[in-house]
Amino acid sequence: MTTNTPILIIGAGFAGLGMAIQLKRTGREDFVLIERANDVGGTWRDNHYPGIACDVPSHLYSYSYLPNPDWTRVFSPGGEIQSYIRTCAEDEGILPHIHFNTDMLESRWDAEANEWVVETSNGTYRAKILITGTGHLADGHMPKIDGLDSFKGEVFHSADWDHSVDLNGKRIGVIGSGASAIQIIPEMQKRASEMVVFQRSAPYMVPRWDREYTAGERRMCRRDPSVIEDMRSEIFWAGEFNFAQRRNIPRFLEEAKTLAVSHRETHIKDPELLKKLTPDYEIGCKRLLISNTYYPAIAAENTTLEASALARVDGTKAIGASGEAYELDVLIFATGFEAVRPPFAARIFGAEGISLDAHWDKGMQAYDSIAVHGYPNLFIINGPNTGLGHNSVVYIIEAQVDYILGALDHIEAQNVSVIEVKPEAEEAYMDKIDVMSQGTVWLAGGCKSWYVDERSGRLTLIWPDFAHSFRDENGSFHPAGYTTQSLTAAE
Repeated sequence: MTTNTPILIIGAGFAGLGMAIQLKRTGREDFVLIERANDVGGTWRDNHYPGIACDVPSHLYSYSYLPNPDWTRVFSPGGEIQSYIRTCAEDEGILPHIHFNTDMLESRWDAEANEWVVETSNGTYRAKILITGTGHLADGHMPKIDGLDSFKGEVFHSADWDHSVDLNGKRIGVIGSGASAIQIIPEMQKRASEMVVFQRSAPYMVPRWDREYTAGERRMCRRDPSVIEDMRSEIFWAGEFNFAQRRNIPRFLEEAKTLAVSHRETHIKDPELLKKLTPDYEIGCKRLLISNTYYPAIAAENTTLEASALARVDGTKAIGASGEAYELDVLIFATGFEAVRPPFAARIFGAEGISLDAHWDKGMQAYDSIAVHGYPNLFIINGPNTGLGHNSVVYIIEAQVDYILGALDHIEAQNVSVIEVKPEAEEAYMDKIDVMSQGTVWLAGGCKSWYVDERSGRLTLIWPDFAHSFRDENGSFHPAGYTTQSLTAAE
């Protein structure tokens, strides 16, 4: 069976749903959204590990046009975010447009028909415009560990949590010390008889200024929408202030570092443990983490910090790169996501029959962070240089949706059949990104991080400027960067 649609969206997380909602709000009903799972939510559907919460305050980590007065906390738990996303899809009438349990297997550009042919687990789709909204944190990264198949206990990734496993009283190994790990570790410390944390590199961490919203505060948000607007603005500009630290400005670096050092030394009194928990790179080079419970969990009597990566497994033994071996019953991998080389890119084949992943053999890049030469009529939300280390990615998503709406208006007004980025426009944009990236903590901070593609050394994931500048630069469509073919010419 083949389904024909003018616009096909891949993914029903914040990006795909945000696109669908605005299409519908602007009077466009001619779209289909395909989702590989049986529900909306993206990473907030897939990640349901104990302790999961967002590290961006909820009033900003939500659609600006769909405020939620009933967030229970400053940083809401994952299940609450998932419920919000589902409510948005229901209230905006998007569910009838979604084809669930439909995994995109391959998308190929058909130059004769000037459309995308998308093979899925649930049939074929043909679409004039293809929009990907798969997100940076869509597919968990599982490292290759020698002997892992020999492990006698339970093994799972944080993005595929196995709730059937009884963790109480078990000897638990957690691999990783990033954003997911620091939420999981305090929960595991409460349950484990022994816990070993394999830390490849120590993270910087600052306090989490979290609290419950009172019933009175929630009532005020419901009665006066301007209260939420003021809260969003305050959170946003506080985040923008913090970007100065990422630019490697000494004063702001020292302020952030002082806060992190004070937080660490307040909770960690053992000199040897303190040394293991002290990063050897500049603050902000890797993701700056926020937690009030991580250090106490690491300092607990039943916790051992192995300050090296998990190197190999032998039966029930997990062995660190240091050579230390630990008898464990459960291994939990909190080892991040396939962000620098997103899996969807290997499934999209452009005008020359080359996969987007192969095309990006030296790292991701796109004009205006959204379109790639050689891949006509394709727009990528949450693609190259759209990540943030200091603010809400939903803000970036909304800017990219506005850009695509402008592109669609241009396509309709000019009777366009094919629209494609000029190669020189894409290269000029990437040259600008490279210049902006120089001197930032991500390139000059002395660390190895998932923000930088190791094949090229380029900053391919992060937007190296203030969030508001992304909207200024990329929040509206730039037709001068594209070549077009009209329907008349095509005929």
